[in-house]
Amino acid sequence: MTFNFILTRGIKLILFFYLMYFSFCFAVNAAQETSPTTAPEISADTTVKVEKSPVVFFSDTLYFISAKLGPYSAAERALNQSKRLEALIENDEFDTLLLSTSEDVVAVEILHGEQVIGSITQADADLSNKSKSELAEDYIAAIKISFATHNDQQSLITNLTRTGLLIGIFLVLIILVKFINKGFNKLIDYILRKWHKYFKGIKIKDIEILSGERQEKLFFLGMRVVKLILIILLLYLSLPIIFSIFPATKGLATTLLYYITSPVKLILLGFIGFIPELFMILVVIFITYYITKGINFISLEVERETLSIPGFYPEWAKPTFNLFKIIVMAFAFIVIFNYLPFSDSPAFQGVSVFLGLLISLGSSSAISNIIAGLVIIYMRAFKLGDRVKIGDTTGDVIEKTMLVTRLRTIKNEEVTIPNASILAGKTINYSVESNGPGLILHSTVTIGYDVPWRKVHELLISAAMKTDMILKAPSPFVLQTSLDDFYVSYQINAYTTTPQKAAVIYSELHSFIQDAFSEAGVEIMSPHYRASREGNELTIPPIYIPEEKNSN
Repeated sequence: MTFNFILTRGIKLILFFYLMYFSFCFAVNAAQETSPTTAPEISADTTVKVEKSPVVFFSDTLYFISAKLGPYSAAERALNQSKRLEALIENDEFDTLLLSTSEDVVAVEILHGEQVIGSITQADADLSNKSKSELAEDYIAAIKISFATHNDQQSLITNLTRTGLLIGIFLVLIILVKFINKGFNKLIDYILRKWHKYFKGIKIKDIEILSGERQEKLFFLGMRVVKLILIILLLYLSLPIIFSIFPATKGLATTLLYYITSPVKLILLGFIGFIPELFMILVVIFITYYITKGINFISLEVERETLSIPGFYPEWAKPTFNLFKIIVMAFAFIVIFNYLPFSDSPAFQGVSVFLGLLISLGSSSAISNIIAGLVIIYMRAFKLGDRVKIGDTTGDVIEKTMLVTRLRTIKNEEVTIPNASILAGKTINYSVESNGPGLILHSTVTIGYDVPWRKVHELLISAAMKTDMILKAPSPFVLQTSLDDFYVSYQINAYTTTPQKAAVIYSELHSFIQDAFSEAGVEIMSPHYRASREGNELTIPPIYIPEEKNSN
């Protein structure tokens, strides 16, 4: 059975019910016009002409009221009693067994349960030539007769009307749910077909957080959730309308509406009341934004060296800006905090205290590293790209953060060192003079006393001059560092502006030193080699030994 078939049958059923309803109403109205119901005869003094106001119930005139009661005229009294009776019928609360009277000194009241329908005063009784109690009984009898005459007809009409409304609401709900379901499916298909090329996934650098296929599935799932929420919301909003049709469930309808309207009303009133605080928060954010933007501009100018501040170095610009940014934002948050909703609530304050306690207990080492990082920055101990030695680790600085510093050694090992350890230890910067005279590389050899020191100096300097990346000016020089028991320690010193290549330079320098000394026939006594000859061969490679010595 298709949806269109169900919809067609439902519309035909509604039309049938409404046709029956209007036919029945027409027949009832025609019967009332031909034989109207009248109230029981209540005698009145016809000799006195007074204004009479009818009390109407089910289109019947029950009785007339002619006397005033306090500030209320006879017409107002009659109208109020008619409305009370009508309200009881509309709410399906009317019951003839609940009709009673209550008499006091002033008047006799007609009651429906505990609700007062009307009052009969002595003036009313005098105009009818009856006592108050007798007149009250006549009024109750008139109400019962009218209710007995019209109750069945009115109940049938009311029930048909309510049933038609209920069916109509269900059909509208079915149509709307069907429309939402089909509409969302078409919308999803259209978006996936039209903007398929934009579903490329989510990547952070080279790390894929979400693939394109999973992004499409996530979008599809999100749209289905939104569709389900809309359908549930539609059904929930329809329940108060359905329950309000029948008097027995009107209270439940009011409760359901209260569950929706109360939070919405609270939110709207809260937002309206929050507008002045929101305006102040926006002003603080606006001022903070432009202050940080100004500080950022100044820091960039200082970093580019287009703005010079005496005693302030360009490498200080970025960390100083970040420090000022944190201070400004912290101050702005303190100002904004008092304007936030529920900021003065105990729960909000408890969460703030708990977070502060966690930060204070769990970040003592982090804070020490941050402070050490700031101190290192303003000490200007090293910068990115410098060749440094920190503790036992030698390498190039590849990253500086507030917590750690990372080095890459000559073996391509990445070493992470906490800033607190750097501040507590010793740091050697090999690159600090790369833009000046250069870093002095040095190496020591030990030569026996039988070799003239001038010749040793000449050989060491010539080897250094042949080495690549060794500066010719300033020229290399030799220092005699010690006179030991069996040899003299000579230290070659040479300048270079490429400290990052120190390992390569040392290796090449040592090879040239060996070649130079071997070619000159000079033995290198390092580390401890005795020069006494007892028939032992020379330590010089054979190709450098003269032929006469080889023949011996």
